[in-house]
Amino acid sequence: MNSFQGKHISWTCADAVVELALHRKPLNELGAETLVEMEQFIEVLATAGDRASALVIHSTLKEGFCAGADLRELYSRIQQAKKSEWLAGERAFLERTHRVLNAIDTSPLTTIAAVQGVCFGGGFELALACDLIIADKTARFCFPELRLGLIPGFGGIPRLKRDLGNAVVRDILLTGRSINAAKAQTVGLVSQVAGEGEALRLARVTAAQIGKFDRSASAAAKRFIKPIPHEELQREMDIFCELLQSRVVQQALRKFVESTDALPYLP
Repeated sequence: MNSFQGKHISWTCADAVVELALHRKPLNELGAETLVEMEQFIEVLATAGDRASALVIHSTLKEGFCAGADLRELYSRIQQAKKSEWLAGERAFLERTHRVLNAIDTSPLTTIAAVQGVCFGGGFELALACDLIIADKTARFCFPELRLGLIPGFGGIPRLKRDLGNAVVRDILLTGRSINAAKAQTVGLVSQVAGEGEALRLARVTAAQIGKFDRSASAAAKRFIKPIPHEELQREMDIFCELLQSRVVQQALRKFVESTDALPYLP
């Protein structure tokens, strides 16, 4: 898996470190085409354990890491099919996305999200699937789904609960507010904070440090301290699909799609 250049993502493997770069404009929204490329990535990631010790996921866009799911694409799919058809399609999309994030979550490699700027919704969920989050001081973390009448659907709630105390989890989920890098480090979400534009460099330094140790020991430690909450992940999908059918959500999605704001997902 030396290298791959896709339409929305690319990856390289050198010096025992795999780097996955997100580069879909405007802000790495996670849609159907990106999912296909991510599925290709996890297939080759499964074979990287004998050559690599760490995975670094980052964005090439200075505006941020990832704004989350492609809501315009979601709304378009809902409008173009009968309810029974689009609902089944959305559940299948969720299940495929969960398989990708679970593969990253359970990879024997130590996984690092290098985050700057916006890290919202599905982008936040991608970062939570990683073992470590290294953020620069511009990073902001948020689950804005509540504003749409939804909850996170890519596994965000169970993974956030796994990592943080209940008071912080409730604040993030129920207020829809964003937290900055300093706050995220204080509550234990972020392991290191870097200067502006320095998250990727620091992630690479950390990956090099990880490479000094025995890979099998690191993988065993990861399995022990980072269990996958399978039942809660399934329940989250069920609740998301239930909420997605409501008129409130349909109206909120339409308002989002019709917005003329450059970045309508910002608080």
